[in-house]
Order: sequence, then C-alpha cells, then structure tokens
Amino acid sequence: MNDYKLRIKTGDLLELVSSSPHHNRYEATPYEALETLAEEVDLQDVAGIVDYGCGKGRVSFYLHHRFGVNVMGIELNPRLYQMALENQASYLRKFGKRKGSIQFERGLAEDYEVRKDQSMFYFFNPFSVQLFSSVVSRIMASVSQSPRKVSIILYYPTMEYLDFLDDQTPFQLMRELKIPILSEQNEHERFMIYDYHPISD
Repeated sequence: MNDYKLRIKTGDLLELVSSSPHHNRYEATPYEALETLAEEVDLQDVAGIVDYGCGKGRVSFYLHHRFGVNVMGIELNPRLYQMALENQASYLRKFGKRKGSIQFERGLAEDYEVRKDQSMFYFFNPFSVQLFSSVVSRIMASVSQSPRKVSIILYYPTMEYLDFLDDQTPFQLMRELKIPILSEQNEHERFMIYDYHPISD
C-alpha cells in the first residue's frame, strides 16, 4: 500500500511553527510499519479507532481501507488539518463506498470527548507526555462511563510514554511488534500495544 493507491498525499517531514513546546513535528508512520501492524493485529472487529495527531491522515486512511473500521483523526494544526480534508475528498472519490466511516476533527487532543464506540487509540509521539497523560485520562473517563476493553497503540514510543503507561495507569503491555529491517537499523522502530479491560480488574 502507498499514497498513490490510496489517492492521498502524506509524505515528507513537516516542521511546523507552534506556540506550544508540547507539540511535535509532523512525520507519517511508514507504510512498512503499518503493513506489519495489519498482518500481526486483527483490527477487523474494532468498533472505532482514534488517530491522535493524525497529521495528513495516513494511518487513518490506511486502517479504514484495510479493515473497514470507523476512524476519527484528531489534528490541531490548521495546515495539516486542511491537508487531511483534501486527502479525504480525494480518497472518498475512489473508496467512498467502503465499509466504515473516516472523519477528521480539528482541536486539542486533550479536549476530545472519547465516544463509547471507540476502543483503539493510536499515537506516533504527537505531543509531550503531559498532554499524553491528559488524553489517557479522557480515555479512562470514557471507559468508566461505558466499560469496555480498550487498546493503545504506540509507534516509535518514547520512554516517557512507556513509563507513564507502566507506572501510572492500569494499562498492561500486551505486545511488542518490531518492524522487519527497520528495527534492525533502529531499535525504536516498533509498536508497543497496551490493553485495559476494566472487567478483569
């Protein structure tokens, strides 16, 4: 899979001027990594996925196309958000009849109200661990109101993210997925997948 097949444009690094030190630059998850995730983790039955700091939307489009799941991309930067909408229009012209919905919302990730039909949450280091902790609190609040199993997928995770989940939340590490070839050159090229199921507490 690639941008051309999905009718989108998500490549290139993008350094963006931000008034906050908590937000990181845009960089899309490599397709090689997404292929590994799709081959190793069955997302077919996931009701809804939230892609935090979605940028131009590569992960959102890929997961929607591959699994037919409902995907919500959250992006604060207005330029990236507009690019995601342009990609959405192009993608839907070709794949609009596919199962599941794909939507984008502009706003602060920590303000997003997690819906009860959303159970998987994707992060590629979009912001500081302080904001990450606030987002996880939102996820936990949603689970408290509507108990269900939820998963957090981290790509190229920072130690701050891992330490926070391990030490300050009930999430448990379930899998580490190393990306073939890429992980041989860089040990950080991996997915870390955490689950939380309140019923099992």
